[in-house]
Amino acid sequence: MISTNRKPRAFAPDPAAPGQGCDSPGCALNGDYRAPKSRGNLREFHWFCLEHVRAYNASWDYYKGMSPGEIEAELRADTSWQRPSWPLGQNGAASRQQEALEAELRNFAFGAERPHQAPRPNIPAELRDALEIFGLVWPVTLETVKAKYKTLAKQHHPDANQGSKQAEERLKNINLAYATLRGKLAAAPD
Repeated sequence: MISTNRKPRAFAPDPAAPGQGCDSPGCALNGDYRAPKSRGNLREFHWFCLEHVRAYNASWDYYKGMSPGEIEAELRADTSWQRPSWPLGQNGAASRQQEALEAELRNFAFGAERPHQAPRPNIPAELRDALEIFGLVWPVTLETVKAKYKTLAKQHHPDANQGSKQAEERLKNINLAYATLRGKLAAAPD
């Protein structure tokens, strides 16, 4: 059987070639092969004939002019496709911890108003603990509870916390609180 999806050879002319002459001075051939103009701008190209693109590529050095530290930083960034990454199972927990630490330091330095609110008397007694676990204030909608549950479940799941037993226990409490709130809110008339 003959395959119709043949991969073009590496030295085949670029189908997006603009149909201009070779950028090499004194060359009259067509510029069918592209080569990046600089390390800082990899999306702008010179267009060369096959002979001159081979010569250009042979002399191309992406790291030319970089210090060893800059080369190391570039290689490390390339291992994660130039995107931020965290150790497996943390889901950016370090950045959340940093934000929490900064908030605490700000509160310590500038003082924070932390109003102590007594439970409202109209909150059903069976929902007080569940609302406290979720950090919600009565009255609350089922949609709000579902959204908060998803956030808390992701944050406290043992897989996201290196299998921590404390996270497992916290997730159990979150699940119980969610079941309580969902049951009460689903049964409540609108």
